[in-house]
Amino acid sequence: MSTIADPGIVSAESLNRLTQHAWHIRRFALRMGEVQGQGYIGQALGLADMLAVAWCHAMRFDPDNPEWEGRDRFLLSHGHYAIALYAALIEAGVIPEEELETYGSDDSRLPMSGMATYTPGMEMSGGSLGQGLSIAVGMALALRHKGNSAFVYNSMSDGELDEGATWEAAMSAAHHQLDNLIALVDINQQQADGPSQKIMGFEPLTDKWLAFGWDVQRVDGNDIAAVKAAFDRARQLKEPKPRVILLDTLMGKGVPFLETREKNHFIRVDADEWQKAIAILDKAEEERA
Repeated sequence: MSTIADPGIVSAESLNRLTQHAWHIRRFALRMGEVQGQGYIGQALGLADMLAVAWCHAMRFDPDNPEWEGRDRFLLSHGHYAIALYAALIEAGVIPEEELETYGSDDSRLPMSGMATYTPGMEMSGGSLGQGLSIAVGMALALRHKGNSAFVYNSMSDGELDEGATWEAAMSAAHHQLDNLIALVDINQQQADGPSQKIMGFEPLTDKWLAFGWDVQRVDGNDIAAVKAAFDRARQLKEPKPRVILLDTLMGKGVPFLETREKNHFIRVDADEWQKAIAILDKAEEERA
């Protein structure tokens, strides 16, 4: 089954709370980027709304015990998005805010690419794109065998759709009817070599995932109400099949001069622009509130 998530009735209080979480996540990412003067900021800004819903609404975890066996697992297959996940982990209380000042530094728990051995809440070492979904399938199978009701989330990029291993894992997940697996695909239309669709055309994505036996939802990844509805539906669905949420996102979301930068896979940000970007976010949040 495929559907566009219907936000339905979302309370103003819930929407406001999640929007504030997304604002904080964007701010934390920019502050970390300023520490090193670089980073995958476009992706962090674009994915902040999904991360807010995942870590501040949908997921089950204990911030004081990241290894708790009953936790939902969140895999960052696109390891270069680590700055985005760190921001979410700070917002979720897993990592202290003051640690963001160590981002990318020697002996930091926040290396520039995600590494499970360094960071609490980081379930896999990512970087070689296309590996996360295969690992997620294995985790989901293991949890089922152990009688553990936790969900496994696999966050991945549209560039990973170019990898054959991704589709092998998708076929395997459907074969095993892994209804505890939720894939999250960031469709931001950017890869290191250029626009995703020009590097390797992947549409029609909904039809492809349906053909592989998944429940499919496609939403505006920067519409918090729609993202929340998609997560809720994915968790509550009773059909014995894996779920995928396709998220159309805008790189640099919330900072207009970054949204429109031509090459924003790894955005070049000048020293004086970090605080300008934060000021834009703060002004927008002040006006919204």
